[in-house]
Amino acid sequence: MTTVEQSVETRGRLADWFRQRISHAVSEFTAAVALVVLFVALSFASPHFLTADNLFNIGSQTAVIAIIATAQTMVIITRGIDLSVGSVAALAGVVGAMAVRDLGFSVWAATGVAVAVGAIAGLLNGLLVTVARIPPFIATLGTMSAGRGLVFIVTGAVGVYGLPKSFQLLGNGELFGVPFAVLLTAVVAVGVAFLLSQTRFGQYAYAMGSNPEAARRSGIPVGRHLTGVYVLAGVLVGLGGMIAASRVNSGQPNYGIALELDVIAAAVIGGASLFGGQGRIVGTMIGAFLIALVRNGAVLLDISIHYQQVIVGLIIWAAVYFDQYRRRRLEARG
Repeated sequence: MTTVEQSVETRGRLADWFRQRISHAVSEFTAAVALVVLFVALSFASPHFLTADNLFNIGSQTAVIAIIATAQTMVIITRGIDLSVGSVAALAGVVGAMAVRDLGFSVWAATGVAVAVGAIAGLLNGLLVTVARIPPFIATLGTMSAGRGLVFIVTGAVGVYGLPKSFQLLGNGELFGVPFAVLLTAVVAVGVAFLLSQTRFGQYAYAMGSNPEAARRSGIPVGRHLTGVYVLAGVLVGLGGMIAASRVNSGQPNYGIALELDVIAAAVIGGASLFGGQGRIVGTMIGAFLIALVRNGAVLLDISIHYQQVIVGLIIWAAVYFDQYRRRRLEARG
């Protein structure tokens, strides 16, 4: 390749990088504007919205969605999808609760158990995708069904109650007046954002999502790294499930039904592309807060949960349409 050809190729790559950065910024700005508008609207619509108790509740609720949406974002970046997050979160939560009630574990040891449950589920998903060559949609759909069945088997379809007050630390505890769950979310968000943007692990994730075959030909150990993404995602789902159980001071076998819709919506609203190769944690955090506000506002305004599902579905449609529109514009300019 001549010097001129190399220069042209370099300018082309810089132009592609610049267009993608602009595209991400537009997605995140649009989501942020929607978040602010919804926040202001709810402030006027309900006198209970800006109360300290409700804002604390929003923070804790957002934490669960945001942490699990972070896991979903990593999977989506690799051109995958994880439909098992709700079932795995429920299983991790009830197993963690049972470890405290029946085995006398501390809340931190039980959190380790919940995280391990999530990691095992993530490993299973990863192996199904990379070794068994099952498409992510089908692989995680199977895990979703099996996980939900295990939850009911382990609990006998009965919630895990009789937990000590200390179990509420993750979901309802505070540190310097800030919900502990929010602090955990911040740590997870910063850590995963750094991992994706500043490490080889993150570079490989984006490469696998952008062009799996090219990534494989360039020497990236796709199977190993893709499995690693699913394992890490499972760890975060396990943590989210433990926080959710801590919020209600019990392990609920019905928890997490349709949770995958909320976290997928949060990731896509924030700019993650279902076609792979795109997504940032900053956008996912904005999307998670937006979904949490929708849920919270619906409760305050006494909107049926069935209508809430319709609203979330419409949001997903709009976000995916915008993602497709954005991609078509980028390809046209390219």
